[in-house]
Amino acid sequence: MIQIVETAIDLDAVLEAVADPAAGAVVTFDGRVRNHARGKPVTHLYYETYGSMALREMKKIRAEAMRRWPLANLAIVHRVGLLQIGESSVLIAASAAHRADAFEACRFAIDTLKTTVPIWKKEHYQDGEVWVEEYAG
Repeated sequence: MIQIVETAIDLDAVLEAVADPAAGAVVTFDGRVRNHARGKPVTHLYYETYGSMALREMKKIRAEAMRRWPLANLAIVHRVGLLQIGESSVLIAASAAHRADAFEACRFAIDTLKTTVPIWKKEHYQDGEVWVEEYAG
């Protein structure tokens, strides 16, 4: 499951997508909108993407993780558009026979996504907004 969505991320669907009877571990990373950044209160976030390129890069991340670790499966779902405080912006789930592989693959996936996938974030504050540079593609 590799997706970019415009509505709330369905945790149950993501967990079902990585379910495997051989997997003794499922590790997730749930990136959520927090209420502060750069010492200022955040009111909401807005994410934009170059969709086809982002999906292609997310598939590369999944393929590399599956190559590097003995995973049962790996899912990556990123939300775009307007997100409120507490909502999930990205959900990654890795399933494997053993927890160490699932943890390492999940961390690799989020760290790589932040630097290679063309998704941009705008932080909105009560007194303005700023685009955050994370994608270095």
